[in-house]
Amino acid sequence: MKKWTGGVLIIGLTCILLVSYYSFIQKQPQKQSSYEFFHPNQQITSKSQNSTTTRPHLVNVDGLDYLFNSTHMPKEEEAKPLLAWGQMRLLLSRSDSLPETAQGIKEAAIAWKELKSKIDETRASKFDHNKVEKNCSFSVSAVNGSVLFPSNDTVILGIPCGLIEDSSITLIAIPDGNQDGFQIEFVGLEGKDPPVILHYNVVLPGDNFTKEPVIIQNTWTYEFGWGKDERCPNHGSTNNVKVDGLVKCNKQLTRSSTDEKSNASNVNDHNHMSSNFPFSDGSLFTATIWAGEEGFYATVNGRHETSFAYREKLEPWLVSGVRVKGGLHIISALATGLPVSEDVDMVMDVEDLKAPLIPKTSKRLLLLIGVFSSGNNFKRRMALRRSWMQYEAVRSGVVAVRFFIGLHKNKQVNFELWREAQAYQDIQLMPFVDYYSLLTLKTIAICIMGTKILPAKYVMKTDDDAFVRVDEILASLKTKTSDGLLYGLVSLDSKPQRDKDNKWYISTEEWPNDSYPPWAHSPGYVISRDIAKFIVRGHQERNLKLFKLEDVAVGIWIKQFKKQIRQVQYINDDRFCNSGCEPNYILAHYQNPRMILCLWEKMQKEHKPDCCD
Repeated sequence: MKKWTGGVLIIGLTCILLVSYYSFIQKQPQKQSSYEFFHPNQQITSKSQNSTTTRPHLVNVDGLDYLFNSTHMPKEEEAKPLLAWGQMRLLLSRSDSLPETAQGIKEAAIAWKELKSKIDETRASKFDHNKVEKNCSFSVSAVNGSVLFPSNDTVILGIPCGLIEDSSITLIAIPDGNQDGFQIEFVGLEGKDPPVILHYNVVLPGDNFTKEPVIIQNTWTYEFGWGKDERCPNHGSTNNVKVDGLVKCNKQLTRSSTDEKSNASNVNDHNHMSSNFPFSDGSLFTATIWAGEEGFYATVNGRHETSFAYREKLEPWLVSGVRVKGGLHIISALATGLPVSEDVDMVMDVEDLKAPLIPKTSKRLLLLIGVFSSGNNFKRRMALRRSWMQYEAVRSGVVAVRFFIGLHKNKQVNFELWREAQAYQDIQLMPFVDYYSLLTLKTIAICIMGTKILPAKYVMKTDDDAFVRVDEILASLKTKTSDGLLYGLVSLDSKPQRDKDNKWYISTEEWPNDSYPPWAHSPGYVISRDIAKFIVRGHQERNLKLFKLEDVAVGIWIKQFKKQIRQVQYINDDRFCNSGCEPNYILAHYQNPRMILCLWEKMQKEHKPDCCD
């Protein structure tokens, strides 16, 4: 009897303990994943909870299979530019991908197929590079009214390898008053309906000034049609945003408030407008449209008239031709400052510029520097190779520098880029076309390179128009922690841009909060290895949010790192010059190739971080 009673007691106590244990477990706060943090209204549950997970899943994207098919890869000795590419498939398959990912992948598959075909053809025919006709010309022209591709009332000046910063198109022409005006368009020559990257529409005043003259700028795509007009003069506009420091409309084209109140049919008023308007019937003009850092800007007869900010997916590297319509007699057309690569076979110092081999005895680099570049920015990359990439730390293999470049839609650019990659061994190609909105994918690729392929203690991101004092970066890092570090020009209090016309516009759906977590400006910043690994792992497991502003995205991810792993040291250093060059800089931004080489010469001769004009 006692034994039976004791057994019942033991069983009862066991049941009580089990019930208490499971009650305790259920009351404990569960660890919140980063995806839950960014999607607070979407519950993520496990399979055992009989609920469908809302975590981003993997999807099949058109062109992805081709890009990652091993049979389409080059031979092993030629595959170094594809090391990061090979580890990005999961990232590109995410159902919550960045807006232009699918298009960038689809177009990259076409570009890669064309490039592979040209590479194979070259190899099979034992191609003589010395006899190659260079299609990427520095300038193209049409003189004395002749045009490259005449078609009815349309004139096209072919642009062989797209535009880069400081490229320019100059027209010398005479307006024909028998028509209302004329249009100058920068187009991408693809398919039946190429996109219009810039539509520059000039409306003439007409006989007896019966019509107010105006310049209208816009864009067009087959998918979305016309964008939003930007007009000059812009009566009553309060938009004072500048493009590359230049006003959107010349003030002389805008009437004063007194003129605004006057009768619009007043002949004197129209005479006033006509005298300031840069185009008139029968009068010869010289107009130049430049490609800048932030947008296009136009001068007529030496006077700045209009600026037009680049719009998403419509960037200068896409321009393949200039089309002119309407009442305009063209005397000459000239495109200059176009991208052209150096002939690798003619470069005498290739070995001195080639990325040094990383010593096999080195388990880990001290620093990997990933440089954002575009396919046709040949000159910028060569300037970096001949300047700060010659620091002893880089040449000795303590620091590695790699360019991260998406494919171009122009097959000649891609072929020149491939030859450059094989010659200098410092280029990592990306399996997508190089749209601005996909820069965040490059950031993740840099972290992949710095943690999985060329493991480094620190990972740095910079741009191909920045001069980096590698020696000073390394000296500064010696005094910093090796864990949980963000080092650069850190913004501690910034807000999302809600103006839809702004280049950095972010909707409340993309980021609902009123401010961003701390982040470092994109021209240059350094993160520690643990943060880089967290970023790579978080995107492989699809637990981190993709965000189209790459520098802010890193700040968002670091906030999650801080929440889940350890404290973060945000080290701000205003020697990272975000908007140009300042004395005693550690990094100088917005430096063209000539200025990059000048800064290097100053450092070698004067040993001072002084700026160049």
